[in-house]
Amino acid sequence: MAEYVKFQVPDELKARQATLLEKIAKTGKVRIGSNEATKAAERGTAKLIVIAEDVTPPEIVMHLPLICKEKNIPFTYVSTKKGLGQYSGLNVGSAAIAVLDEGDTKKDFADLTKKLQELAK
Repeated sequence: MAEYVKFQVPDELKARQATLLEKIAKTGKVRIGSNEATKAAERGTAKLIVIAEDVTPPEIVMHLPLICKEKNIPFTYVSTKKGLGQYSGLNVGSAAIAVLDEGDTKKDFADLTKKLQELAK
């Protein structure tokens, strides 16, 4: 586990968030990349930040959990950059993404973010 990973996401929750992220990528609004995720978090427009666990060097995303805690934005992790890119509708990997609008998944999204905030405490 990388040093910037603050908590372990259970496998059952990882599967749910993967499905949800794929739906959000189609019906909602997502910013892709660590720079875009950082900007969205700092501006307070992000509803969820998703960070890949296999980012090298870790300094690229190390600041994101700190900003999220400061701004009270829920955040989570996925195992690989490649997986995160696929969930976002890309053919390449991504270090981080920011969900700006959850689209058609409001109820499921609210449930997921609540569970993630409990994990992050």
